[in-house]
Amino acid sequence: MTDRDMPEQYLDGYDRILADVSATGRRLTREEIASRRALGERAAEAGHGLRTLISAHLTAARAAWPQTPGSTDCALATVQQVIDAFTEGYERAQLLAVRQEEAARREFIDDLLYGRSDLGRLAERAERFGLRLSHEHAVAVAQGPTAYDEGDPVPRQVERALISRFGDRSVLLTTKDGRLLCIAPGPQDEVLTCFAKQAHAATDGGRVAIGRPQSGPGGVVQSYEEALGVLELAERLDLDDPVLRAADLLVYPVLTRDRQAMADLVVDALGPLTAARGGAQPLLDTLSAYFDSGCVAAEAARRLTLSVRALTYRLERIHKLTGANPADPAHRYMLQTAVIGARLLDWPAKDL
Repeated sequence: MTDRDMPEQYLDGYDRILADVSATGRRLTREEIASRRALGERAAEAGHGLRTLISAHLTAARAAWPQTPGSTDCALATVQQVIDAFTEGYERAQLLAVRQEEAARREFIDDLLYGRSDLGRLAERAERFGLRLSHEHAVAVAQGPTAYDEGDPVPRQVERALISRFGDRSVLLTTKDGRLLCIAPGPQDEVLTCFAKQAHAATDGGRVAIGRPQSGPGGVVQSYEEALGVLELAERLDLDDPVLRAADLLVYPVLTRDRQAMADLVVDALGPLTAARGGAQPLLDTLSAYFDSGCVAAEAARRLTLSVRALTYRLERIHKLTGANPADPAHRYMLQTAVIGARLLDWPAKDL
């Protein structure tokens, strides 16, 4: 915008104030200061740039500059007061607009993730934030050691990194329940991958879960809930990967879909371990390490800080108590599934 594009209404009465104050040496009255603030607010609401507004004030001051000797100081003081009051009103209007935008954004995120709004209306509101809910979207959720709000340095750092690389790609970054969220079009997996990398680094090693792409307004909710489920699953199973995808872990929801059947398997296959000295937990940890290491005894022993001989003794003890041999492929799948079920159901800490 140039000075010529500046509406005269935002300079209304400015030349008269300058002339009168320069002639009398008085300061601006409260009413004059209030009028400048109001004009600043109106200019901000109309979308005019502050730099152009200040330039217009200075140009008008040069045009109306008093010629009376000794009036320069008064004129400069008046210009300073006017611009100070004007920019105060401008900044106040901008702050209010930002707060209103944040409130609208927060309300939209809540409605989007909880499905509490009419889907048609929700789709209309989504376009304001760059989302077209008729298309596929996927949600990535990052969880760090502390809770985060939108104005915190960590979310802003991640947002700057994404914008600098991808620009505006219909991506929405926000926070929810202390976690970082990234909602992106389903085909743009590189955006979520970059978000995961940046969020992992910014949260000092936090964990990131990525839901599968889903279509429609309800698809965002489904992908978000999948990502939350993956975070919970990773905590229960103590998974080490910093970035986890729901598509790679679909076997776990399948295994836990029938909770009672899984509980029966855990009790039948692993229940005899409770008769061991020290209880079932040490032997359960042995099985977990053995299976996680690809059934390589030396690697499992290293993870448990045991000798290979001690590990072998534990495996033999498990075989004797349960009747199932962890080293036998015919028994391995049943035992490994039961171990996964035990971790998901928090057995033996909880009775089944």
